[in-house]
Amino acid sequence: MMGLFIVIDSRRNRRLFLYNCRIMKLRFTEKSIPLLFAIITILGYGLLLPFTGFYWDDWPFAWIAKFLGPREFIPAFAPFRPFLGPIFFATTSLIPTVPLYWQIFALVIRFLIGLCAWWSFKQIWPERKGLALTTALFILIFPGYSQHWVAFTHINQELIPFIFYLLSFGFTFKALRAEKPLTYTIIALLLQLCGIFPTEYFFGIEGIRALLLLSFFQGNLVEKIGKTLNHWWPYLLIWILNAAWLVYYYRFGPYNSYEVTATGSLTLPTLIIQLADSLWKTGFYIWTQVIVLTVSSITAPASLLTLGLVALSFILLAFWLGSQQTDDGQQTIHNSLLATRYSSLTLIAIGILSIMLGRLPSLAAGLPLTLQSSYDRFMVSMMIGGSLFMLGLIELIFGNSKYKVYVIALIVALGIGQQFFNANIFRRDWTKQKEIYWQLAWRIPALEKNTVILTDQMPIDYETDISFTAPLNWLYAEDFKRGDLPYLMLYTEKRLSGSTLPSLQPNTPITFPYRTVTFHGNTSQAIVILMPRNGCLRVLDPARGDAEIYSKQQRVLVDAIPLSNPARIITQTDSPARPDFIEEPKHDWCYYFTKAELAYQMNDLKQVVTLGNEAISLGYSPEDANEWLTFIAANALTGNIEAARKLSMQMIDQDARTTKGLCIVWKQVQASSLAGTEEPVQQMLLQLSCSP
Repeated sequence: MMGLFIVIDSRRNRRLFLYNCRIMKLRFTEKSIPLLFAIITILGYGLLLPFTGFYWDDWPFAWIAKFLGPREFIPAFAPFRPFLGPIFFATTSLIPTVPLYWQIFALVIRFLIGLCAWWSFKQIWPERKGLALTTALFILIFPGYSQHWVAFTHINQELIPFIFYLLSFGFTFKALRAEKPLTYTIIALLLQLCGIFPTEYFFGIEGIRALLLLSFFQGNLVEKIGKTLNHWWPYLLIWILNAAWLVYYYRFGPYNSYEVTATGSLTLPTLIIQLADSLWKTGFYIWTQVIVLTVSSITAPASLLTLGLVALSFILLAFWLGSQQTDDGQQTIHNSLLATRYSSLTLIAIGILSIMLGRLPSLAAGLPLTLQSSYDRFMVSMMIGGSLFMLGLIELIFGNSKYKVYVIALIVALGIGQQFFNANIFRRDWTKQKEIYWQLAWRIPALEKNTVILTDQMPIDYETDISFTAPLNWLYAEDFKRGDLPYLMLYTEKRLSGSTLPSLQPNTPITFPYRTVTFHGNTSQAIVILMPRNGCLRVLDPARGDAEIYSKQQRVLVDAIPLSNPARIITQTDSPARPDFIEEPKHDWCYYFTKAELAYQMNDLKQVVTLGNEAISLGYSPEDANEWLTFIAANALTGNIEAARKLSMQMIDQDARTTKGLCIVWKQVQASSLAGTEEPVQQMLLQLSCSP
């Protein structure tokens, strides 16, 4: 009897054990897909979010929102993209001009893009949930589009209209299966209007709807075309209306931006080459681009972190896709992915045509499709095509193979890695921006109005002179309400000999419209700055021999130095500029250098010496040896010739090419006629072999 109880008990324990094992095994249902999208969004776009900020056109838009108000976007966009104004008005009315808030908002928008793509493609392929899920995953992490972190600009300019278009596709196919389709069709048409009119980027992707409809209907080709036109014609009318609007607006209306060049200069061979290039980049290269970028610098911490994230993401996705089940547990999405009967060749064909359609607007404007630059923003109109093309390739090559899930997981993981790699680029850019704005504030406490700041170029990738103009005014005109724009930054490399900066002759008028305000000044109201890639920001002064000291810089910068008038800097003010829109960086060598430069301008040479000694005592030293010159001059002019001599020798040891600058400084010291220094100064000039 006891033995019987033992047998029964052991069987019961075994059943309990197996039951518990089944309970413990993770089973992901379709309801968990939003959670997967959220995790992917955070991994790809959110890990470095606190360390990113404003870039490119973000600054002018943020400046408008803060100083002129959200309503200003209506007239501000009238000469450019008038239907974008309401979108900017709505978002800027809700979100303050704080970089972190906009980066968080971008994360939310990116997550919504994934959800909307998933919902829309489920309407297109309701019986092929695996295809819908995979397409949405590819769109969510689409690695060809690196401009996610230019959040203020691209949320409003592209991503919100893109959401409208995705949803419009979904409601079109929802209407096809509805008993009363009119409501869904009207919603789809309204969403199409909201997607196509704000920006010309999406003009071409309307053709994707027709291609998807053509693949949806059954019958021979003539029947399929007839059915497609029967359902597509309302959308076609809106497309034609948009085309008419664009022709009028760009050719005859008030549009004031890129010129449409394709119709006049784009030959057939060039068109074929450009479209082939777009297909190669969008259909193939971008999906593995992160491997090329990381392998080229495999030992760099950023590359190692990126590859580690790719590996982690692949394990997560392979496990999730291999374990997910539908709510009823009868068919896994894993199986749905493997068993789909949808024609891979059809997907590839739709993908190719969609990529070409998406490229047409930027091609018409004569703009390049350059990856890892601001020009890859044009990839947003090729997201759908590129995703469908890759999906078709996977279906064609792997079919019902069990390895298909792992290939999909790898593609998505590589996309996550690419976006993390991009985020790190923007993180470095934001760090450099902090240095620039704070060094400006340390060196220039206040600035006379109507001052133009000239430089050849800034050592960062995602800002232009027009971008810098906004934070410059934010920094030095905190009480600006309305009227002429007080300050302007111009790149001589880009603007010289153009309408904005015709020449570098004194008193040359400068007029520059900045959306709804205008800057008025002239070249005699300028200061010239230099921000080297490795070194500190400095105001160049012709009286200190900077035209000779920096003669090896770009000619367009050197030629501007005689115009530089540091007297336009207000050295003493009750409220010195502080870029509170960005946190203050660590006080390293550049802090002491810029403060010393300011003290030198104020003729407070003892303060210069004090700042230099403090920086040296803390272990700081310059990357650019020319930055020693200020401290050498201050020590020599205050009678501490020996300290100046030692710094001079240290400067030569660091960079032997700096002798010219040393000679200029020691000659200036000699000209000061400081009593008791004649002989040691002359000895230094001889030691340096300075010409008379």
